[in-house]
Amino acid sequence: MGHVSHETGRSTYADPRGVRTRDDFATFLDEVSADLRGSGAAEWENGTLERFLDAFAAVAGACTVDPPGQVQERPSWALFAELVRAATYYE
Repeated sequence: MGHVSHETGRSTYADPRGVRTRDDFATFLDEVSADLRGSGAAEWENGTLERFLDAFAAVAGACTVDPPGQVQERPSWALFAELVRAATYYE
């Protein structure tokens, strides 16, 4: 699973697939932050804090993250990473 592209923007290039532990999640967030500081602010669908947080709340409420079969109600570092990634592009 790479990043997701839409007409209006893309998701982060940071890959959430390897996130299993708190340390993995922290590394993932560092990668998301680096992407934002690079071209992400201009290229993400939700490149501002306000838009990102709005999308994060919407994604968390909708539970529409990949993979579709992932248990959505059991918190995990992997689920948190997927929610962050999805919030960078969720329309």
